[in-house]
Amino acid sequence: MWFTAVAGLLIAAPAFAQGGAVGGASSAVNWVALTSGFAMAIASAGCGYAQGKAASAACEGLARNPGARAGIQFALILALVLIESMALYTFAIIFIKVT
Repeated sequence: MWFTAVAGLLIAAPAFAQGGAVGGASSAVNWVALTSGFAMAIASAGCGYAQGKAASAACEGLARNPGARAGIQFALILALVLIESMALYTFAIIFIKVT
């Protein structure tokens, strides 16, 4: 079964790579621009979820130990910056690919 799956994957790429312009140049779809919207949506959803979890964990940590406010605040800000950089890197890569 594994060899059949690998053979199918190896045969499918050349089979679908063939083809000419069916509808002319005016009916071409810019797949890079179309999929870049989905990529940015997935990256934004991941960043939103991660930032929510980081803020939740920081609030729980502050509720349990208010004396450790400085360390928790520093770790939270650093985590939020690193999480947000994922969305910015995704946006930069999409901007470079589309333009």
